[in-house]
Amino acid sequence: MAGNLILASSSPRRRELLEGMGLAFQVAEAQVDENHPGEPKAVVRHLAQLKARDVAQRFPEGAILGADTLVSLDGQALGKPRDLADAARMLRMLSGRWHEVCTGICLISRGQEYMGFEETRVRFAALTDGDIQRYCASGEPMGKAGAYAIQGRAGMYIPEIHGSYSNVVGLPTALTRTMLMAIGYLL
Repeated sequence: MAGNLILASSSPRRRELLEGMGLAFQVAEAQVDENHPGEPKAVVRHLAQLKARDVAQRFPEGAILGADTLVSLDGQALGKPRDLADAARMLRMLSGRWHEVCTGICLISRGQEYMGFEETRVRFAALTDGDIQRYCASGEPMGKAGAYAIQGRAGMYIPEIHGSYSNVVGLPTALTRTMLMAIGYLL
């Protein structure tokens, strides 16, 4: 079996998802610059790998799980909003449209790297100016890729998804399980 599972993230959503899987783990925040230009699918893979490698240097005996999630609209990454005005801008862009949420996962165990990737398509309902103002006033968009949290208030604006719900929250749990089984962490 691999060593202790270590999540290379301070994301409360990722912690909740791993706890929901019934896994015991530690948290060690990765110290990496998350501002990387490029195509969103490549960026999330690269950042997941950087995060896992950073933490693996401190915990060489552990099973290190690094992940990164981005919201993408028409190939353009929508990161975390700078402020409420930026959040409102992103929500106006997403209103009434389909977009993608992609997550890259890197699992490092015994010096070996395992990469995974998940993409989910998400459809936003058409939002009124009032919807956007109320949602932004809740504070929920801050610190969230694409300025929304599907597991929170924003869930009422999302009538349809194709793919993994947990991926939209921040960690595709089925893929994570498969990867942990591959290294012998889960039997």
